[in-house]
Amino acid sequence: MEIKIDDLTSGEVISLLEEHLADMYATSPAESVHALDIKALKSPAITFYSCWKNDELLGCVALRELDINHVELKSMRTASNARKLGVASKLMQHILAIAKQRHYQKISLETGSMDFFQPARQLYKKYDFDYCGPFGDYQLDANSKFMTRNI
Repeated sequence: MEIKIDDLTSGEVISLLEEHLADMYATSPAESVHALDIKALKSPAITFYSCWKNDELLGCVALRELDINHVELKSMRTASNARKLGVASKLMQHILAIAKQRHYQKISLETGSMDFFQPARQLYKKYDFDYCGPFGDYQLDANSKFMTRNI
């Protein structure tokens, strides 16, 4: 698997992100969907990564800098045909290594509270994320779970 910084122009990546957004809107009320669209993911505060094996897209993830010490994990998604192959763990290990290299002290995330998001929450717990209150611009929301960990 190769993980690389991505410019969000490939059709495969765009399709994966569109699938991701569609799932978010299908499982959460619109006001509780915090997934970013492609334009928002191109913000200078965000570094977007894609994961490939040969020419096959396996997944993606992004880091958004909140401040010089705190970063947010965004848009983590494994392609449907790559589930249960360890892609999410590989992406998580990569993101944690990048956060450490960049000297962030904390990484946080928002995910859904519904059953659909249970596998994601289990992955985050596996990597020592703990539940916390809202951070950044988030507000308390029964449809969201907030998690964080120190780097």
